Amino acid sequence: MKILTIPVGMIGTNCYLLCSEAGNCAVIDPGDNAGLILRRMQALSLTPKMILFTHGHYDHIGAADGLKRMIGQPLPTYIHQADDEMTRDPEKNFSTAILGGDGFATVADHFLQDGDTLTLDELTIKVISTPGHTCGGVCYQVGDVLFTGDTLFAGSVGRTDLYGGSFLSLSASVQKLAALPGDYKVLPGHGPASTLEQERKENPYMG
Repeated sequence: MKILTIPVGMIGTNCYLLCSEAGNCAVIDPGDNAGLILRRMQALSLTPKMILFTHGHYDHIGAADGLKRMIGQPLPTYIHQADDEMTRDPEKNFSTAILGGDGFATVADHFLQDGDTLTLDELTIKVISTPGHTCGGVCYQVGDVLFTGDTLFAGSVGRTDLYGGSFLSLSASVQKLAALPGDYKVLPGHGPASTLEQERKENPYMG
């Protein structure tokens, strides 16, 4: 398993390329800069097989349709069903407020639920439902790595004052992650990587 981090967009969303040994990859949270993401994949001779959204905010979904057009072949997208309405509605995904004009929308091909698994060659991608930042926020567990989106950051958690946010739900989700057995590398939607053990010890929201 190889993972490439590509910061994209004006607030530095972490887009991740999760790569199998065969050179196939899942694109996690392509929030902006579709051309940049495609060039990185081409430079490494990677073949994209799926797009995974951790949640439906504009800065995590914005490049998905452009990326699919550039690739010119089917590239299935996945999101938790509770965030489907956000991807379809520019006001709810916040693109209208931030970008102005009509904003943008996209439609996912497949809906996820807690405990679902996806397969990318030798890799098993487990879906962990973590609502709070949005109604349908998820984390993806792959081996000893957690892609936490805007649920858990190094030293902090996601905001809950936007559409679908709930601090009570987010607190429960963070405790759900804290209760996972063992340690994991934490790859968040923004900012630096961490580990789950470090967050258990230092993150005030995990106390």
